[in-house]
Amino acid sequence: MPLKRPVIAIIQARMSSTRLPSKVMKPICGRPIIWHVVNRLKASELIDEVVIATTTEPSDDVIAEWCGLNGTSFFRGSLNDVLDRYFKAAKEFGARTVVRVTSDCPLIDPALVDRAIARFSEGGFDHVSIDGSFPDGLDAEVISIEALEKAHREAALASEREHVTPYIWKNPRLFRLDRIKSPADLSRMRWTVDDAKDLEFVTRVFEGVGSEKVFHYEDVLSFLENNPELLKINSETARNEGYAKSLKEDRVVKKTA
Repeated sequence: MPLKRPVIAIIQARMSSTRLPSKVMKPICGRPIIWHVVNRLKASELIDEVVIATTTEPSDDVIAEWCGLNGTSFFRGSLNDVLDRYFKAAKEFGARTVVRVTSDCPLIDPALVDRAIARFSEGGFDHVSIDGSFPDGLDAEVISIEALEKAHREAALASEREHVTPYIWKNPRLFRLDRIKSPADLSRMRWTVDDAKDLEFVTRVFEGVGSEKVFHYEDVLSFLENNPELLKINSETARNEGYAKSLKEDRVVKKTA
């Protein structure tokens, strides 16, 4: 099936992260994390526009200001109802295909994202994700605007609103789902940035591989094969702690119009 355009990559970002406050503006090789995420997604061959979806909180004024200074499109919406923020951002920019990325993934691989977009289009899927067999931090999801709209209308649990896509991937009877899987199990690796140890690890990777070029995950794997001691820096942090916490605190939420 032909790819439905425009393909809009939406990056959720806020300054009020709890484990590493203001992390999206933490520097890696002289540039903030958010710059690296945006810059790497702009190297995609299939994404038409990159948008930052931040909140209306005053603390996130700095993100909006950064976007303005760096020529990056942005949308401001709900702090806690991230699904609402995503859907309204997608509608604002006329998306027909949405790529969801979080701002704590400065090592996101545009080539891998393009594989997911191509698979989404070729298979006529509603949702294609980069599987958890890849390192944590390469996460991306490709979603049809129709599936996102249905989730926005029907998702009722707080965890489904906060984490955007659980309603979709928990309902395979309602949506056509697929995943891009890694040839080898790399799930033990943490390439995301949730705390200071993660930031140290990712900084070392950029310093070693080179921050002035858009490299790919295979380049990082080669670097780590020669520097395996770096994997110990953040190896004790559990994957998907935020979602697990949300499930423990789950409740039905009243959706706003």
